[in-house]
Amino acid sequence: MTSSRFSVVACAAAVLLCSALAFAPSAAIAQTAPDNSGQNKSQTVTADNQSNARADRLTTAQVRKAIMADKDLSSYGHNVKVITMNGAVTLKGPVKSQDEKQKIASDVAAVVSPDKITNSLTVKD
Repeated sequence: MTSSRFSVVACAAAVLLCSALAFAPSAAIAQTAPDNSGQNKSQTVTADNQSNARADRLTTAQVRKAIMADKDLSSYGHNVKVITMNGAVTLKGPVKSQDEKQKIASDVAAVVSPDKITNSLTVKD
């Protein structure tokens, strides 16, 4: 007898939930995917342009290791894009703060000369 009451209550709860979702505004439920393709089209240096030269690949690997070794960085900092072309390193992506942006630049400067670094990191609001 208690199991039949439980199933009646469970069915009633399911009906209430479904009816509430059916009448909820679609904006509250559906989220649109982020679209920054307009911003991406204006970029000239992208990961697709990464040089396949052995020296550039090694430089990228060393820069990535230096960034990953810095445990004070946020996950944003650890996931910045590193693009090396002809020995010049470009950094792209969002970071948590201006301090983190500077910290990443100094980590990279330990690998390559500071005059070969283009710091295009943006501070996430």
